[in-house]
Amino acid sequence: MFAGQLALIAAAMFAGAAIYISVAEQPARLELGDGAQLIEWKSSYTRGLLMQAPLALTGSVLGLLAWGQSEDWFWLLGTLVLVANWPYTLFAIVPTNNQLKAIDPGHAGSRSRALIEDWGRSHAIRSALGIAATLIFLCASMS
Repeated sequence: MFAGQLALIAAAMFAGAAIYISVAEQPARLELGDGAQLIEWKSSYTRGLLMQAPLALTGSVLGLLAWGQSEDWFWLLGTLVLVANWPYTLFAIVPTNNQLKAIDPGHAGSRSRALIEDWGRSHAIRSALGIAATLIFLCASMS
């Protein structure tokens, strides 16, 4: 099933990007000074949004298509887990994003650092959701 294979690829790409952010980019960002850290977060966040949001949406649409074609509930479950990134981001991460976006890098300090640390912990959940969706889609593709 071609739609399912593409859903698996999109979920794996989403998970890989999220994991990279959590295990490489965020720890490196935390080593920077407050101002540089905030500048890097703002630039990185914009780029990451443009990459990860379409991957989650594409994988979810393709997962729904695979479920519709096969009626295998694993495709629906994987889709729900992958699409859960959207409401999770809107309710758990966007408030922190908005606070960080409002801080001028010249005024970065302990508050911006604490927000970026909080953002990193919240973003790790996105990594977990991506991994889970990928594994569920993998199981679906093997049945």
